Amino acid sequence: MRWTLKPKPETKKLEALQKALQVDEVIAALLLQRGVETYEEAKAFFRPSLDNLHDPYLMKDMDKAVARIERAFANKENILVYGDYDVDGTTAVALMSSYLKSKYNLVYTYIPNRYDEGYGISYKGINFALENNFTLIIALDCGIKSVDKVAYAKKLGIDFIICDHHRPGDEIPDAVAVLDPKRDDCTYPYKELCGCGVGFKLLQALAQKDGKTIDDLTEYLDLVAAAIGADIVPIDGENRVLAYFGLLVINTNPRPGIKAILDKVEKTELTITDVVFIVAPRINAAGRMEHGNYAVRLLTEEDEALANKYAEEINDYNLERRETDKQITEEALKQIEEQNEQDRLTTVVYHKDWHKGVIGIVASRLTETYYRPTLVFTKSGDKLAASARSVRDFDIYNAIEACSEYIEQFGGHKYAAGLTLLEENYEAFKQAFEVVVSKTIDRNLLTPEIKIDTKIDLQDITPKFYRILKQFAPFGPSNMTPVFMTEDLLDTGYGRCVGEDKTHLRITVKQPQSNSLVAIGFGMGDKLNIILNGQPFKAVYSIDENEWQGNVSLQLKLRDIK
Repeated sequence: MRWTLKPKPETKKLEALQKALQVDEVIAALLLQRGVETYEEAKAFFRPSLDNLHDPYLMKDMDKAVARIERAFANKENILVYGDYDVDGTTAVALMSSYLKSKYNLVYTYIPNRYDEGYGISYKGINFALENNFTLIIALDCGIKSVDKVAYAKKLGIDFIICDHHRPGDEIPDAVAVLDPKRDDCTYPYKELCGCGVGFKLLQALAQKDGKTIDDLTEYLDLVAAAIGADIVPIDGENRVLAYFGLLVINTNPRPGIKAILDKVEKTELTITDVVFIVAPRINAAGRMEHGNYAVRLLTEEDEALANKYAEEINDYNLERRETDKQITEEALKQIEEQNEQDRLTTVVYHKDWHKGVIGIVASRLTETYYRPTLVFTKSGDKLAASARSVRDFDIYNAIEACSEYIEQFGGHKYAAGLTLLEENYEAFKQAFEVVVSKTIDRNLLTPEIKIDTKIDLQDITPKFYRILKQFAPFGPSNMTPVFMTEDLLDTGYGRCVGEDKTHLRITVKQPQSNSLVAIGFGMGDKLNIILNGQPFKAVYSIDENEWQGNVSLQLKLRDIK
């Protein structure tokens, strides 16, 4: 692991913020690293307010989108709410359809089939709209690159409103309205909304027209928080406010579908991390293993008994998904070893029978193992489809774009993307991708990095310090859990390997001038020898609470030791 200590903030700024907030230097430094420089900014950070959300009408085309929906209401048109099959897409469809249905009954939903339609807007979906007399499609978490499909729908007399957050291509689709803060010509102040977040802004604009306030919309924020966590968007600015209040809804009054998922998990208070690892995989499993419709059905169900039944089904899909991705990961790792490709700078693997629904998860697992830009391909109809995952600070979207001569279709983000290509172009693409990455990647990025916020001593870790740290949540990109480094640590003699297979490390650490603290390192059992025989060592860790037999104490959650 590479340890990178973040630069210390400018002394003048540090002293000014310390004085303004009456906090110690470490807290002031952590805030400055997160872009919080003044008392007012700190107040907004520690006390998120729905009043700090931007006016939805600042987004380009918002007025056109609202006018078109209102016209559909007036003309009694059938409206089709169309979305991607992942968490961001299905939560967005659940959000938009349930809000529209609360005011108008000719609203229906459509999630494309991952296997015969693929990602985003499909001709099959448009033809379904035509056959069933839909004249307006609201597309969520997809559509920004669907230039040809939107043009096809227009010829058939079907209008589109697109709510997307992916990067546009060279041409914007000719839809009635295209809501995407990443459009070059959109001056909306916050660019990092997820697809469900863009959908929420449309919902906010519609509600404003009805004289409603943001407080009337909080019941929908559990869906937005789930999407923010699952889509790994930055948790700063507007996303931080939406995630904060969404978590509040999840923990106090979640919709029956989310409550049914949580009833199966013994957790008193969920964090964004819990949403990512508990709620999101189950919602995702529907689209991966069966159909995204099952997720939308669960998330819009108002009857608790039915919601519990649907949650059981989705839980079964999730168990099946786990087994499948474990098996494929093993096969992919074997393929890399057999083809002797451990020394490449990229991982590109393919098998025609791999389950398309889990190749994204497998790509993430391979990235964890070899830590390099990764693509996992499988057969999809008459083409090959891939999911791509990257390493921190390397833009895999740009690398794929540089190989576009071999690709049929692609889209995504800096760290995750998807593409399709013809089978005869697979080997050429694989070589081109390796060449592009080897020419553009900084070799340091191929070693996992731990970014350390600041150095502290154990005596700095007090209950008051931790109480303030907890208020930095919700954590995520742009506001990660604070990570600290402490030097000159000693084991008090109780260090040992723990867990069923002794793979975890549990030590009690102290410094010459401090009390001792328990530290736990998951998967770090092989580092036991570093701390033995009274040798001083240094550690990188975050701080959390350990609850044992009713007693709560602070502990260090180790990331690495040297």
